[in-house]
Amino acid sequence: MNIARYLDSTYLKTPEHSGLSEQETLQKDKDLAQEAIDHSLLAVMIRPDYVAEIKKYISEKNSEVIVGTVIGFHEGTFSPEEKLAEASKAIEDGADELDFVINYQAYLTGDMDFVEKEFLKCTRLCLQHQKTAKWIIEIAALTDLQIADLTGRISGWAEKYFSDQELSHIFVKSSTGFYETPDGKPNGATFEGIRIMLDHAGKLPVKAAGGVRTPDDAERMIRMGVKRIGTSSALALLKNEAGPDGY
Repeated sequence: MNIARYLDSTYLKTPEHSGLSEQETLQKDKDLAQEAIDHSLLAVMIRPDYVAEIKKYISEKNSEVIVGTVIGFHEGTFSPEEKLAEASKAIEDGADELDFVINYQAYLTGDMDFVEKEFLKCTRLCLQHQKTAKWIIEIAALTDLQIADLTGRISGWAEKYFSDQELSHIFVKSSTGFYETPDGKPNGATFEGIRIMLDHAGKLPVKAAGGVRTPDDAERMIRMGVKRIGTSSALALLKNEAGPDGY
C-alpha cells in the first residue's frame, strides 16, 4: 500500500512551544516540505504564519505538494469572525487546505445554531476559493455518543448546504494533538473513535490525526476508510519504523 499519498506531514509547534526562534521554526517547516517533496508525500501541515514562505519554497521546487494550515488552533474558541479573518489571510498566502478547529465548547453547551453558522461561513469561504476545509472535532474531549452526534451534524449541514461535488472537499478530522487528556489517555485518533466518525460522516471524507505512529496503524486506518492521515512521523512511517510519541 502506498501510504505516502494519504499523509499530511505535520509540524504545528510554535516557537513558544519548541523554544526555537522564528527563523529556526521556518527552517523546520522548510525541512518538512523538502521531505515531502523527496518522498512524494501528499501534503505538509504548518502554522499560518509560515504558509507564504513554504508555498513559495515548494513552488520554486516545481513540486505539487499541498500546503495546509490550521485555523482557530488549537482551542477552537475563536469567534467566527476571527476564524474567517485568519482563513482569508491563509488563503491569500497560498494555503490549499484549511483545518478548522470547530468550537466544540459551544457544541458541548448545546449552542448548535452557533456551531452550524460557524461551519457554514468558514466552509463557504474555502469552497469559494477552491480550497479544502477540514473540521477538527477533538474527539478526546467528547464521549462516543458526542463523536457520533457532532460528526453526523457536520455531515448533515454539509449535505444541506453544498453540492455532492463539493462534499469531497469537506473533511471531518479527529484531533489537534494539543488537547490535554487526563491520566495519559490518547489525545489523537483511535481506531474506536475513527470507526464512529466513519459510521456517521455520510458522504464526507475522514482524516485521522495524531497517534498514528506505525505503518501497520496507518494501513489499518486506510483500510477502514480514512482518506487522510495527519502525522508528525511521516518519514518514519514510510521507512517502516515506529514514530515517536506525539502527534
